[in-house]
Amino acid sequence: MHESVQSVAMIGLGRLGAPIAACLAAGGFRVVGVDLKRETVEAINRRRPPVFEPGLEAMLGRVDDRLTATDDLAGAIRQTDASFVLVPTPSETDGSFSLDYVLAACEEIGEALRDLDRWHLVTIVSTVMPGDTSGAIQHTLERTSGKTCGEGFGLCYSPEFVALGTVIRDYLNPDMLLIGESDPRSGRTLASIYKAVVETDPPVSRMSFVNAEIAKISVNAYVTAKITFANTLAGICERVPGADVDAVTQAIGLDSRIGRKYLKGGIGYGGPCFPRDNAALAHVARAAGAIADFPETVDAVNRQQVDRMTAQALAVIPPQSKIAILGLSYKPQSDVVDESQPVMLAERLAQAGHTVRAFDPAATPANKGYTLCDTQDACLLDAHAVVLATPWPGMAEAVIEQANQKPTIIIDPWRVLIEQTMPAGTTYLPGGRHVVLGDKKTDRIAAVAPPPDDLAAAG
Repeated sequence: MHESVQSVAMIGLGRLGAPIAACLAAGGFRVVGVDLKRETVEAINRRRPPVFEPGLEAMLGRVDDRLTATDDLAGAIRQTDASFVLVPTPSETDGSFSLDYVLAACEEIGEALRDLDRWHLVTIVSTVMPGDTSGAIQHTLERTSGKTCGEGFGLCYSPEFVALGTVIRDYLNPDMLLIGESDPRSGRTLASIYKAVVETDPPVSRMSFVNAEIAKISVNAYVTAKITFANTLAGICERVPGADVDAVTQAIGLDSRIGRKYLKGGIGYGGPCFPRDNAALAHVARAAGAIADFPETVDAVNRQQVDRMTAQALAVIPPQSKIAILGLSYKPQSDVVDESQPVMLAERLAQAGHTVRAFDPAATPANKGYTLCDTQDACLLDAHAVVLATPWPGMAEAVIEQANQKPTIIIDPWRVLIEQTMPAGTTYLPGGRHVVLGDKKTDRIAAVAPPPDDLAAAG
């Protein structure tokens, strides 16, 4: 542990803040968590996860007495050596991020720093726009503290590259540590905190605030482009006789310039970060007078994927059928449904006149036109068709069991069941593959090319 930092404050105990606070405490730091929600504070103090995240309960069991929570932000600053700000930065209509919550936190931090007789490091973890850290954030801290950044206190911008569902694993095993720093001491201090907690020896990229801010949204924008490219290949393979998207992506993924990560055709991306970071990059480009076509096109093509999935389903499912949608969260091991294409698919199939039931073991979205079931069995009951939209563990086996009981149309965008022998009478539609409709040898059908416009517009 860095000799000058023994204690840290985590401001914001949400989906990322709570697991990261637990990791820091389990790593030996004394951590004071801060949140405005009383139930969140009480949950942390009772060692109960305030949010859904695999592994969080176990991690909370390792913190001993090193983690406490409070709603007193100023008090947390006064008793710690460093603080991490991880509060929401909601997207604005133009694609930029709001700083309202960050600046509110910085107001209180600055006021607490005014009376502090020692140096304190403030790290902004929330994703912000280029120019925000050196602009409104630094100015707010200096104004309220009466101190100069880099002298009376340190400031860093260091967003996390973690995914919901694997936050703890990703935090402890990062590919890199990205640090935008006000001065060398601040960067060194933050790097030493991370190095004391992570389980690997990742490279540390230290740079200016604006470069780190651009790097953060660029990483996610690049990943979305890769996902969208794979989905584009899936759409092509569905229309070309004999084509298989997995064979194509596995081959091109062997090229070291490309790699296999995030190169699997399926359903379009969603979640709290990918869509908005891509839109943010487009906003940055437009505001700077640069060309924004690339991120805008990625976003547009991603939104078309739910049209593709809806059209495929409507092409093979008889009118007014009972459809079961398994999985609504944007990915397995998460309860998040922000920009979830499985949710969009359920809504569109219901709008097309089908009776749609859906089940997810963690997510409970506000349903529009479909029935949200409490159990997987209730969702599958008497279903004519099943869509394995977000393949949580155990769902594939349930789908096969359903097909064994009655003839079923199975739509499998991620090809989870591609190696299974389908029961007689099963109509199987794997995404990203072209197989002749009614192929007696395989009992699989093609991802039928939809009529151009009318069917895609059916929801």
